[in-house]
Amino acid sequence: MKRRSIAKYAAVAAALSLGLTACGAGGSDAKAGGTVRVTLANHVWTEGIKAAIPEFEKASGLKVELTQLGEDQLSDQYNVKLNAGSDEIDVMMYRPLQEGKAFAKNGYLADLTSKVSQDANWDWKDYQEGPVKATTADGKVVGVPIITEREVLYYRKDLLKAAGVQVPKTMDELEAAAKKIAASNPDTAGFVARTGKSAAVTQFSSFLYSFGGDFTDASGKSAVNSDAAKKAYAFYGGLIKNYGPKNVSTDMSWPEAMAIFTQGKAAFYTEADSLYKNATDPAKSKVADTVGFAELPAGPAGSKPYNIPSWGLAVNQASSNQDNAWKFIQWATSKERTLEAQKAGVPGPRASVWADPAGTSTYPKDLAAAIAASAKAGVGHDRPQVITVGKAREIVGGPIVATITGADASAAADTAQDAFQKFLDTEKK
Repeated sequence: MKRRSIAKYAAVAAALSLGLTACGAGGSDAKAGGTVRVTLANHVWTEGIKAAIPEFEKASGLKVELTQLGEDQLSDQYNVKLNAGSDEIDVMMYRPLQEGKAFAKNGYLADLTSKVSQDANWDWKDYQEGPVKATTADGKVVGVPIITEREVLYYRKDLLKAAGVQVPKTMDELEAAAKKIAASNPDTAGFVARTGKSAAVTQFSSFLYSFGGDFTDASGKSAVNSDAAKKAYAFYGGLIKNYGPKNVSTDMSWPEAMAIFTQGKAAFYTEADSLYKNATDPAKSKVADTVGFAELPAGPAGSKPYNIPSWGLAVNQASSNQDNAWKFIQWATSKERTLEAQKAGVPGPRASVWADPAGTSTYPKDLAAAIAASAKAGVGHDRPQVITVGKAREIVGGPIVATITGADASAAADTAQDAFQKFLDTEKK
């Protein structure tokens, strides 16, 4: 990717009106060793860190210049500044699975491998395996996870009790339970989940892994028509087609699927654990008092939900202030700060915060147990690991929609296989 000229960069940045904070970014004083320029997304994690920054400034003697933006603005700023080779950002909050591979390929992310191993008290070994893999590129650590999520099973305790079924531990048991409850409750779906071609990919991924498949094989070639993948497509799509809501839409993301569950219209729902408060808050959920949580039921390959960092912190490779940038990251991702964030409802990537009773005190006990189990066997990606993630999701999500609408899962997977391999070949050029 060619770098823009300074003049062109300035014009584009002005046009975007990116809304930098009053303390600004840039200028000779911003490059001083006593400052660190941090760009963060609007997020509950950010609010906690922002409130604690005075503590960091007092302890470190550094001045933090903070820029906080919405996700779209954040992407716009990165596209402009990182592409221009600007050194006006030191620390950057980014999405490892959405843009991490592209950022690493373009040389935007500094190599943190040596830094993460220098401080035994900070303890890189405390980080869960899945999130670590997601923030590693070509064998180099390029980011530190700050927020994680896994797929778990949401269920209605009252419906299971009335039907006389136990919480399913396997995919076969999930299907049998969904079938039984749907048959005895005509107005209630046995199962609901995301159905949109792109939106469903992340949640389908856990089914794919649990059936023994993945989006690509060990050599990096498309694997979406493997026997395991075909069985996973057929199972996920079949659950929704056969036991899902009547006249189910094929463009549901989590808000629509969650609404069906929280309105009392479904017995089982697989979704990210980070969204659990939507189901347990009486102000949002009609079934708040009857919601239970469990580990994703095991497929032929076991229970293998994704365990991913939705956000991480990285250092801009073009920054001339990398040591101070690392000091901020080291503080913001310490065991103490991670525990505080977790207590505020932000699931952390460190094993220690899940082992600490204080770290799980604000979570439902069954959810905390499901998360702990899921983290151990979790897979570090919930979508194809490619540069152009959006296009890839559209391709591999095709068989999900096809199966839900009654098409043959095997034929749809074969079609997706050809399209996805052509996509992968194009990305390598």
